[in-house]
Amino acid sequence: MLESKRSPRLPMLVPLTVFVVFGLIGVVLFAASPHQTIFEIRPTRTNQAERCLTCHNGIESISASHPISEFGCVSCHAGNRLATAAESAHAGMIRNPAALDVAGKYCGECHAAQTALVPRTIMSTYAGAIALVRRAFGLQPDDKAHYATIPIGDLPAFTVKPTDPMPVQHFSTNCLSCHLNAEPIKADYYHRSTGCSSCHVLYGTDGKYQGSDPAIPKDKVGYPLQHTFTTAIPYTQCNHCHNRGNYDLRSMTFVPRTDLPARVDLSAEAKRAREYYQPIGQFTRCEFELDCIDCHTSQEVMGDGVLHNNRTEAQYIQCKNCHGTLDAPPPQAVVQENDLALRYSRLNPNVDDLPVGATILITQRGEPIWNVHQEGKQWILTGKATGIRYPVPLVTGSKCQQKPDQQASRYCHECHTYQRTDQPKP
Repeated sequence: MLESKRSPRLPMLVPLTVFVVFGLIGVVLFAASPHQTIFEIRPTRTNQAERCLTCHNGIESISASHPISEFGCVSCHAGNRLATAAESAHAGMIRNPAALDVAGKYCGECHAAQTALVPRTIMSTYAGAIALVRRAFGLQPDDKAHYATIPIGDLPAFTVKPTDPMPVQHFSTNCLSCHLNAEPIKADYYHRSTGCSSCHVLYGTDGKYQGSDPAIPKDKVGYPLQHTFTTAIPYTQCNHCHNRGNYDLRSMTFVPRTDLPARVDLSAEAKRAREYYQPIGQFTRCEFELDCIDCHTSQEVMGDGVLHNNRTEAQYIQCKNCHGTLDAPPPQAVVQENDLALRYSRLNPNVDDLPVGATILITQRGEPIWNVHQEGKQWILTGKATGIRYPVPLVTGSKCQQKPDQQASRYCHECHTYQRTDQPKP
């Protein structure tokens, strides 16, 4: 489980005296040499001694639901539990236990559903792009998914043959860096992890560590901001993959955006508007003010088990899910005991825990839109990544003339396009 506000556990960064005085995890201190003091723990999950904190004493707790007193380090990262020299200690180490090829082993005990669903998502299979390119160059007759980045279900792994058109071969070489199994482009704005950590472990623009572990260099790229999981995922994390540029289908090369980084003299609002989406599109104000996770549901992002052919099949949230239509308000439900909405709200650090009896919005599939609830006659959305509260106006009873069957965002853009500005702050 990820971190819960309601049931915090012992954090990883606990002063050494706490371990010694209370004996929570069997800490033993002794000198290995005149120059090194061994810091040994015995986590309850394995009841085996570990010496990882000899070097990593100060590293952040991955989450309150994974306290070091219970999990230690080796149950997730493997490696040599008793070694204290970096090379031998890291032998056999799993740097990212949330990578999709190992997540079932290291995370599946508690997260079986997620580790089964995520590999089948479009973000993992990249099946839509592969199908589009293969059809464009005459290798398949339709837009259906025939291949994926890795073998999954009935889809074999995408490979090219020497006889395939050269653009398809270039696509295989140049254009497969934007899916959950791929290592990212090594450049500012692209740094991220893989697998589940692609979303839940935050990276800075420059890919440098800003935490408290003395063994992790702060001047080298390729590290998260901190050694922590989060469900409060800002748009900047999504943008390590999305809205970075476009693939040129003629040359099969990636063409990055030229308008980044945003000028430092811009206001915070203008800077966000510049960095969020590519300048070629039109978007409403709420699309700029909110974060991606405020609208897209867990089924859209983490999968519903179906091997979809493309993104349009997987994505189903529309404006009416929050704003309703001229004919009807958005679907809603009253929160009951043990509802999934309660668990989601408790896992997020920025949204107040929902009470039983609260009225929330739901999707047409019955998924809870748990960060939108009713207060009196007003609907309030709380940003999952920011905690900012926004009133949600309803179309019903308003002067809006949008038809119920016109729910694609382009219809809303006709009246509600946000005018971006690059003007300096006054």
